[in-house]
Amino acid sequence: MASQQPTNNLVTPLLTDLYQITMAYAYWKTGQHTKKAHFELFFRKNPFGGSYTLFAGLDEVLKFLSSFRFSQDDIEYLRNTAALCHCEPAFFDDYLANLDCSEVIVHAMKEGSMVFPRVPLITVTAPLGIGNLIETTMLTLVNYPSLVATNASRMVVAARGQFWEQTAGATLPRSMTPPESPRAGALSSAKPRKSMQLSEGGPSDFTRRKPKCVEFGLRRAQGPDGGFSASKYSHVGGFHATSNVLAGKLLNLPIGGTHAHSFVMSYTSLDLVRDAKVQRVDNGEMVLLLPLVRKYQAELEWHDTNEGEMAAFIGYASSFPNSFLCLIDTYDTLQSGLRNFILVALALNDLGHTPRGIRLDSGDLSYLSLECEYLFHEIGDRFNRSFFYDLDIVASNDINEAVLHSLNKQGHAITMFGIGTNLVTCQNQPALGCVCKLVEIDGEPRIKLSNDLDKVLIPGQKIAYRLFGEAGWPLLDYMAGIHEESQPAVGERVLCRHPFIEQKRVAVIPSRVVKLHSLVFDGKNGIVGELSSITESRQYVNDQINNTRADLLRYVNPGEYKVSVSEDSFRFLHNMWQQETPVTELR
Repeated sequence: MASQQPTNNLVTPLLTDLYQITMAYAYWKTGQHTKKAHFELFFRKNPFGGSYTLFAGLDEVLKFLSSFRFSQDDIEYLRNTAALCHCEPAFFDDYLANLDCSEVIVHAMKEGSMVFPRVPLITVTAPLGIGNLIETTMLTLVNYPSLVATNASRMVVAARGQFWEQTAGATLPRSMTPPESPRAGALSSAKPRKSMQLSEGGPSDFTRRKPKCVEFGLRRAQGPDGGFSASKYSHVGGFHATSNVLAGKLLNLPIGGTHAHSFVMSYTSLDLVRDAKVQRVDNGEMVLLLPLVRKYQAELEWHDTNEGEMAAFIGYASSFPNSFLCLIDTYDTLQSGLRNFILVALALNDLGHTPRGIRLDSGDLSYLSLECEYLFHEIGDRFNRSFFYDLDIVASNDINEAVLHSLNKQGHAITMFGIGTNLVTCQNQPALGCVCKLVEIDGEPRIKLSNDLDKVLIPGQKIAYRLFGEAGWPLLDYMAGIHEESQPAVGERVLCRHPFIEQKRVAVIPSRVVKLHSLVFDGKNGIVGELSSITESRQYVNDQINNTRADLLRYVNPGEYKVSVSEDSFRFLHNMWQQETPVTELR
C-alpha cells in the first residue's frame, strides 16, 4: 500500500488559516464543536473560459486526513501566539492534543473526474470543530492540482489539433523553391513534400503522429512545491513526461530533456571532439565520429555550418548515441543547426544507432518545423534512411494554449511540445476558486445568501448524478436532496431544474445514470480502498475527454454543460431563500 503520509511534510494541521483555529476555540468554548456538520467543497466557475474542470488532489487530501494530529510543538506554539494566549488550557491539552479524523466521513468524486460548477468535489461529514479545522488544508490540496490538471488537459487537446496532407495549390516555403539550375550533388526540391500540415479544414492525414506534451516548468514554477505539483498533476491532465528529475523518481513519471544553448556555446572548436568515438552496434568496434561527419559534409557540400555547434553535436552524440536529440537554434536554425544535426545523425546511423530528433526554441515554429521535416524527408530519400521520417521535432519557447491553436491553423510538423511557464503558472487564470461551505448542521440545512447569485449556496446534503444520453456522452449533472424518495433511473423521465432560474428546465430520459460520489474516508477505518495511481487517473481523464461532446472542448465559445437540481431541491432552496431573507419595510 502507498504511504499514507502527505508527500509534502509542510502539510500538517498548522497548514491552515488562523481563523479556523479561532473559530474552533469559540465552538469548543460554547459547546458547539461536537455538533454533526456537513460541508461541501466545490467551485463556482470553470477556469480558462472553458466548459469543464478536472478534479485532482484527492490523494493528498486523504493522506492529510489519515495523518492529522497536532504535535506537542504545534500545541505549544499555538498556546503562545498573541491571538490564542488567553484561551483556556483545556482547549490545547484536552481538545487539540487528542484531536484526529476518526469521526470524519468523506465522500468524493474519482480522482481525474471531469467536474462542473456547484457539484461538490468532496463532501465531509464531521463534528463541527474538526470539520472546520481541515477546511483550508483541503482547499489548498485541491485548488492548484485541479487547476493545473485542467490547464494541462486543455493544452493536450489543443496540441492534438488536426493533421493534414498537402492539398492542391499549396506552395513550398521560399527556401525550398527549386533553384533554376541546381548544383551537382545539391538537393533537389522539385518534388512535393511527402506530408505537410496545412490549415484546419483540409483532408485528414492519419499517418502523422499526434503531438505529445512534456512539462518543462520547474525553473519557472512558484517554488519547489509548485514545481513538483505541476509535474504530478500535468501528467494526470495528459502530459507525457516531465523534465523534473525528482518528480520522476518519487512519482515514477517518464522524464525527458535535451541540452541547453550553453552546451552548444561551450564548444568552440572541432579539436575538442577529434577523439570522440561511438561503438558500432554490429561488432562493438569503437569508431571515430568526426571523419564520418566530415564525409557527409563534403558529399552534401554544407561547408558553412558553425563548427563549434558541430563539435557540440558530436560530443552529445558520443555521449548519448541512442537518444540523440539536439537543440538546433543556437546560431542559425536552417543553415547551421539543422544541417549539423543531419550530418551527425547520418554518421550515427552508419554505426547502427537511431537518432531521436531536434528541438526548436525560437523563431517561427510553424515555418521552421515544416522546413525541417521537408529536409528530413529529402535526406531520407536520398540516402535511403527511413528513420528520417520518424524523427521528433520538439518545440518550446513560451508556448501556451493560444499558441497551440494558432499553430494548428498555420500548419506545422511538430511532434512534441515542451511547455513550462504558461503551464505551471496557469497564465490565463492563476486560481481555481474552490470553496468549502457548511450546508447542514445537526440535520438542519443551512443557506448562505448573497446579492451575487453565483454565491448563493444550495442548502442541505445532496446526492449528485451524471445522466447520459443515447449517444453515450453525458447530458448533464443532477443533484437531489439526500432524503428525496425519487432518484433518477434509466429510462425514466427526470425533470431537471436550473437552481436559480425558474424558466430554465429540461426533461431527460437517461440511458445511463452514474452516482458521482463514493466513500473514500471512513473515520476510524481511514482510507477506503486503494488510492488511484497517477497512471490510472491519467487514463481516466483521457477516457472522459474522448467521450465528451466536441463543443465542450472548443477553445472559442465552448458549449455549456448543464448542472441541474431536482424539483424538490429547487422548491426547498427557494422557500428557504425567502425565509432567511429579511423583508425590507418602506415608510
